[in-house]
Amino acid sequence: MASAALRVVEAHALVYRRTWRGSVISTFLSPIFYLLAMGIGLGSLVNRGAGTASVGVPYLTYLAPGLLAATAMQTGAGDGSWPVMAGIKWTKTYFATLATPVRISDLVIGHLGWVGVRMVFVSTVFVLVMAVFGAVPLGVGLISVIPAALTGLAFAAPVSAYAAWLNDDHGLSNLFRFGIVPMFLFSGTFFPITQLPGWMQPIAYAIPLWHGVELTRATALGIPTTFSPFVHVAYLLVWIVVGSLIAFRTFAKKLGQ
Repeated sequence: MASAALRVVEAHALVYRRTWRGSVISTFLSPIFYLLAMGIGLGSLVNRGAGTASVGVPYLTYLAPGLLAATAMQTGAGDGSWPVMAGIKWTKTYFATLATPVRISDLVIGHLGWVGVRMVFVSTVFVLVMAVFGAVPLGVGLISVIPAALTGLAFAAPVSAYAAWLNDDHGLSNLFRFGIVPMFLFSGTFFPITQLPGWMQPIAYAIPLWHGVELTRATALGIPTTFSPFVHVAYLLVWIVVGSLIAFRTFAKKLGQ
């Protein structure tokens, strides 16, 4: 099983070796643009007020780890959405894969394994940019790749299950429009959720991204988390495990296994 799943990861890597140029902007330039516009541009205004006085760091430093977690979320959700639908509905590569000794469980685990590899790569690039901007020291920044990757997988698993369940991509567009984008804005990435209206704060607690932002920011900056770090890790792991189990079922149903 492990060997077959690794073969799936290898197949993704071989494809990516020929298509990596298409992700250069999102991987390398997006963190630069985000940190320039939000961290330095908006941050210069925030720093003049009392926006980050409670945490005692410049806004760029506060923002960068949150953006790292949010970028991992977007990468995980992106890699778990249209590529999965393509493999089932458009290019049908998953059917070809299952004609080999690879099983559904190998396919799902291999797919998520490759997403994890992508997550580590994208997050590492983001950390390097953060270090160049002076947002965080490189050492602790690299350690924060771990919670960021965990955050991305917490989205990749359930989104992959959802993509396999859909019959067309309209549901994916709605997921990003009404799910991923609002989570990006209201999960503590740009400001503490204590600044949200009281009725919205429990909703933020239930969102996996908030837990990832808390963990990533605590790792990079040493800021105490609202709950125990183990609670945040456990919550993200639940999303990964449950999402993977549902993905086994939806993949099997759509692929006729």
